[in-house]
Parts: sequence; structure tokens; C-alpha cells
Amino acid sequence: MTVTNTLPGPVAEALSPAVPRAFMSARVRWIVSALLALTLLGGGYALVLAQISGERGVAPTASSSDIEVRGIEVDVRAETGEAARQKAWQDAQREAWRKVNGPAISDAQLQSMVSAIVIQRERIGPKRYIATLGVVFDRQRAGRYLGGTARQRSSAPMLLLPVTASAGTYTTFEVRNPWQVAWAEFNPGTSRIDYVRPSGAGGDSLLLNYGQTGRRSRAWWRSILDQYGAADALVPIARLEHQFPGGPITGEFTARYGPDSEVLDSFELTANGPEQLPAMLTEAVERMDGIFSQALADGKLRPDPTLTAGGAGRADPAIARLIEIGRAIRARESAAAAAQQAASNPQAAADPTTPTAPPAMAVRNIVVQFTTPDPMAFDAALSGVRGTPGVRSLSVTSTAMGGTSVMSVSFAGSLEELAGALRGRGFTVRQGANALAISR
Repeated sequence: MTVTNTLPGPVAEALSPAVPRAFMSARVRWIVSALLALTLLGGGYALVLAQISGERGVAPTASSSDIEVRGIEVDVRAETGEAARQKAWQDAQREAWRKVNGPAISDAQLQSMVSAIVIQRERIGPKRYIATLGVVFDRQRAGRYLGGTARQRSSAPMLLLPVTASAGTYTTFEVRNPWQVAWAEFNPGTSRIDYVRPSGAGGDSLLLNYGQTGRRSRAWWRSILDQYGAADALVPIARLEHQFPGGPITGEFTARYGPDSEVLDSFELTANGPEQLPAMLTEAVERMDGIFSQALADGKLRPDPTLTAGGAGRADPAIARLIEIGRAIRARESAAAAAQQAASNPQAAADPTTPTAPPAMAVRNIVVQFTTPDPMAFDAALSGVRGTPGVRSLSVTSTAMGGTSVMSVSFAGSLEELAGALRGRGFTVRQGANALAISR
């Protein structure tokens, strides 16, 4: 690297190979170190900024219980382009009404029930209007003609992570893609699935990347789901193969569920060219929603109890019930043994000086800070604390990868006793007023 006319004289002289290192003063070395540090910090800031900036987010456009019909093709000619568009919109409303099996009504009644016209694609000429439209009917007004009511959402909130696989690259929100757009334009108002659809803007591209879908750490998944208010995750994967530039596109779609990436179903669709790709992806989204809804009806789409917020160490309900039964049996056996001992030695039972069992220790919540340079250290710290004698439960209150995370520990004993127990587990413990800091 050559530095010319950019650094102060002493610094340039210090960087010159002609000057021996021994003559470099401490002050000059400090200036050089500071400049290098600033350069590195600036590069890191630029890298993080590049990872979250740009056109990444696609906000969901519809999320209501209204009746929506998409993909209506219109091609109308008239005296002017505006007249052609008005007539095309009226034709689209009638076609959408026929698709939902609506009865015969007047145009005025039909117009009063339309809440929105969605323009998917359009071309306007001086006397012609060609477009692909969607029509949204107000359910309260149209329901009396169509009958029935909107199905109530019955699933837990599900975080949606749409994955696109193309040319060997797997992406979610790292870059804006057609599969992400198709899910953003989907209206889940009448679906039985309660989708949590991130827009992909800001930090979403860092947290919800393709690597997240392959993680098995329950602690990491709990942290992600808590931030988005979800109970579990759905991962619809679209694998797109282009036969040749401008040619047919084959899509292989797989519906996966949960942190274990359980496969629910898969199917294939084909588009004749890039212009047909949005329509193919729209159809794929609807079929994906059908797969998820059917899985919910079959009892497969149940939130993993290990992902429940604050559920660290929480077992399956059936296992928890068996544990309760075992504890009850053990308590009855202990009571029977005590009664038998009292019957065999009534004098000892009546003696007030006979030692009794010590009272149960009070359970208190203690804040514990722990260093988390990576996810493995995060999981190891949780496992180590959870296995410490006297620890009843714990919950992570703050997660900071590469820094210091915080947990709240329910412990049967004092702060000093918890510190000693953690030292016995191999932790380095620093004790504060009402908190502990641990590391390995």
C-alpha cells in the first residue's frame, strides 16, 4: 500500500520503508494504530450497513377477512384510454362475482360491495386497456348474498420464512425476490393460519436468513420467535429452475414446519416464461396455504412446547403428567414409611427433641449475566446453569451474540449459595449486589 499526500508528515515518514522501525516514536506509533483502528471500524460499519440497507423489505399489502379474487385478465377497447379502463374494471367485477358463485344482481349493487381493485399488471393505450386485476369484496356486504361466514383463525401465530432456491443460492430476506413478493401480496384473512409476515426491512435480513431455518438450537429459536410474537415457524421453500434465459421456469415447492424442518408436502408447477412467473408463484402460495391448513386440521401443526416463551426446560405435557404421578407416589411412600417408623418407635415420635426435617428453602429470582461469543456458548451456559443443584427454572431476558446476555434464574437458596454452586459447575463467578456474572 502506497500512502501519498494523505497522512501528516510524521505518519508518512513513519510508514516509509526507508525509515527504520527503531526510530519510530511512541507518538507516531499511536497515531498509526489509531488510524488503522478507525479504518477497521469504518469498514465494519460499512459492512453492517450494506447488509441492512437497500430495497429489501416488502410490506404485506393485504390482511383482512374480505373476499379477494385475483388473476382476472381484461382486454377492452373504447373511445379513450380512461373509458376503456372504467369498462375493464366493471367487467373484472362481474367476472370476479361469477368466480365466487354470486347470484345475479345489478351493477349498482355490485359496485357497492367492491372495496378495492388490485392492479397486478396493466398496459394503457390511447383507446385500449389490457391488464391483470384483482377484485376485493367487502365480506359484511357480500356475505348476505354468498352465505356463510369467514372462518376463524384457529392456529397459533406462525412466523413465515419464505425461502427461494435459485442457481444454487438460498435466500429469504437478504434480497427482494418474487417469492417474497407473492407472500406479501397474499391475503390470509380467510385462512385458518395466523401468519406473522415480516417485511424483510431493517434487521430482518440479518436475523431471518436462510441459516436460521436450519438451526436446531431451541434457545436461539425462542429468542427469534419472542421478538416477532410467534409460537412456531413455517418455511415454504420455492426451488426455481430456469431452462434458459427467457424460457420456461420449473418450480418445486416444499412446505416445511418447525425448527426440526419437518416436511409437510411438496408439489411442482411450471411457468412458460418470466412473464408467467408471478402467476405461478401466486398459485403456489394458495396451495401452500392449503397444505398448512390441512396440516392444522390433521393435528400436525401444533407449536413445539420447547419453543414456548419462558419454556426453558419445559417438557411435553404427557411427560410432565408422568413426573407429577411419580412425585405423588414418592410422597405417599415417604408418608407411609414415616408412619411405620412412628408406630415402631412411639417414644421417639413423642419426644419433642427429635430432629425434624429442615424447612424448604425459599425460591428467589436472581439475575445472571453470561458471556455469549457464539450460539454454542449460549446453549452451553444455559445447560450448565439449568443443571445446577437448586435451580428450579430459568428464562432468557436478553440475548446478545458476541456480547453479554442476561437470564433470570429461579433458585432455592441465597445469592451466595447459587454463586458457590455455579463455581462447582466450572464457572468463573463475579458476585454483585443482587446479580451474578459468569463466564468460562
